[in-house]
Amino acid sequence: MKDSWMGGAALACVLTACAWAAPVAAQPGGVETMPLWPDGHLPQVVQGPELVGNEGSAMGAVTRVSAPRMEIHRPARPNGTAVLILGGGGFFRIQVGTAARPMAQWLASIGVTSAVLYYRLPVDGWPASAPFADGQRAMRLLRANAAELGIDPERIGVMGSSAGATLGGILATRFDHDFYPAVDTADALPSRPDFVAMLYPVVTLRAPYDTTRTRRELGTQADAVEAYSVESHARADMPPVFLAHAADDPIADVAHSLLMFDAVREQGVDVEMHVFDRGGHSWGLGRPGTRAAQWPRLFATWARTHGFMSAPPARLQPLTGDMPAPTPTTAEDDALSPEDDED
Repeated sequence: MKDSWMGGAALACVLTACAWAAPVAAQPGGVETMPLWPDGHLPQVVQGPELVGNEGSAMGAVTRVSAPRMEIHRPARPNGTAVLILGGGGFFRIQVGTAARPMAQWLASIGVTSAVLYYRLPVDGWPASAPFADGQRAMRLLRANAAELGIDPERIGVMGSSAGATLGGILATRFDHDFYPAVDTADALPSRPDFVAMLYPVVTLRAPYDTTRTRRELGTQADAVEAYSVESHARADMPPVFLAHAADDPIADVAHSLLMFDAVREQGVDVEMHVFDRGGHSWGLGRPGTRAAQWPRLFATWARTHGFMSAPPARLQPLTGDMPAPTPTTAEDDALSPEDDED
């Protein structure tokens, strides 16, 4: 199942050569934090403290990120697989509380080490390339710290929802383009994920599907449409792709997933797509009893089929922490207004 982008022996040599390892700080509840960049490396762009929403569709959403980092959830019995989780939010916020963190807790319950990425947001004044730089750096740090985290450096995937799927798709297709200059030896490691899951994704910035907040926020870069329309960068050596979408999505038209499916299949890369007749947008793990709530099991089966996860444990580790239900978005939400909900 593993591509020939970098041989296992060569990767092991590079990992051994990496002298720098990101410090990992333990947080309440057993969650650990790993900063992405050395102290003082980033300029001061964001004014004021980081904020977390506490009502409506902003519940649990993080804004004003000035310290990019990973929130690492370790399973009780790790199976060697790791997933970098990229919450959505149209690049003006990151939906952590009702999407990314519950996904991380679910993955940990089935043995997968997961890392929720707190990435910089263009809406705060960072360049459009900042979240992609943070994503690449996160993938490299996971590989640099693979031994300490108990993960296989050749079984590290990404899982992105909505705008987070834009980020995940670019990591999966533009891995030979460095979005930042090397900082240390960790940056000699590959940033290419081994698999990618794209949930209710924003794939293209091209008309007629350019009505998303993602298009607006990334538009601060002159060539954003070409640079960040994921389907344009599909290639034969990209990782296999899992897609899940709802046909009635009012924010990211299901055509986004259809475009990605066709582009990946044309390159001869394995791709699986599930389209649910109803579900809307921003369903996270999915509300119990809904069709969209089937996607975690479908994804796990797909990942095991491709050799990225082992058989499920006999007894699942219980989820921990508060998991507020996602707030649904509707067709009345204007994806290009300041009040839009593209999560």
